[in-house]
Amino acid sequence: MAFYEVYSHPVLVRYRSSVCTKATLFLVVVLCLTYIAPLLVAYRSQGFWIKRNIYEEQPVVRFQYQTLVVAATSLQGDYVAWSTFPHLNNMLGSNLRIPAVSVREEDQNQDGKLDLLTFQLQLPLKADEQVYSVQLLLTFSYQLFRMSTVVMQSLAFVQHSSPVPGAKLFISGDLRLQQRTPLPHWGLYNIYNVSVIDGSSPFASAYDLTNVMRSYQERNLTTVLSSPTPVWTVGRAAGSPFELYTEIRYPLEIIRYPFNKNNEGIESLETFYHIVTKSLHIFISDDEFDTTNNICPRRNIPLPTDTHQLMLGGPRAFPLVRREIKSLSKFRRCILDQEEDLLVKDASKDLAYVGQVLRWPQNP
Repeated sequence: MAFYEVYSHPVLVRYRSSVCTKATLFLVVVLCLTYIAPLLVAYRSQGFWIKRNIYEEQPVVRFQYQTLVVAATSLQGDYVAWSTFPHLNNMLGSNLRIPAVSVREEDQNQDGKLDLLTFQLQLPLKADEQVYSVQLLLTFSYQLFRMSTVVMQSLAFVQHSSPVPGAKLFISGDLRLQQRTPLPHWGLYNIYNVSVIDGSSPFASAYDLTNVMRSYQERNLTTVLSSPTPVWTVGRAAGSPFELYTEIRYPLEIIRYPFNKNNEGIESLETFYHIVTKSLHIFISDDEFDTTNNICPRRNIPLPTDTHQLMLGGPRAFPLVRREIKSLSKFRRCILDQEEDLLVKDASKDLAYVGQVLRWPQNP
């Protein structure tokens, strides 16, 4: 004979205790560990009120094809130079040398952003000229898009000298972003989208490397050739040009930006919420284990089962009486509809017992 569930209702168990007991002390300790400890952990882990944050982004960098190269040909101050600025080339006079230049930019990982610049320059020299030092300036267009839109023009400066005249210089490095202040987290940031060298100026001071670098270093956002590795090769053959070979990579950058007040509050609540959730999972389980296993003793208060006693409890007892009577009536109607005599007899006995308890007469 198969059985099925006729009726069910939840059971609420309340545990009560006086103030000066071990149970109260245990409950206070659990509450402190649940809410106070996560607050201290979030604050001390530097993740509660964050003022600044960082993110990673691959910049969009392009060579601007603006170049200035100066090579010292003696220890007495003689030099030769070349640039892509017509006004400066006119001022160089006999010190001007027209080199052969080769430029190539590569997207090595095929992500749509350039990763490497290869710059080659062959500077012609006279038979009695030797190269002791080289200064090279290259300009770039630099852009960021993930948080705020950053558009600026920057440069990379290469310099190397040797007491021994050289035939070739190889330099490899990374074009790194330098921030004195965090970038804004939204909007357009283009205050440095101006030419590093004013190519329209007819004055020599506009092309002086000292003035150019001084003005450039006053900016809050710059780029620099990081970790350059120079290789100076000696032994240049007579009549052969001086070779300059440069590799500049555009690596992934870590950008600093400030949090606004809304972001600070949201981030703080998220951090506190995650820690409190784990604490609740741990300490509520501990409290339930302590209650069910009676580690901290509590006094059990039996509830009255007689109808007269329930009514003495005041108006709050009447809904309980009505609910119990309604449940028993529904239970009785379902049991009487069964065809099995044995089940009917057992149900009648149960109803008779319940009726005696609640002083409710049972119909035969």
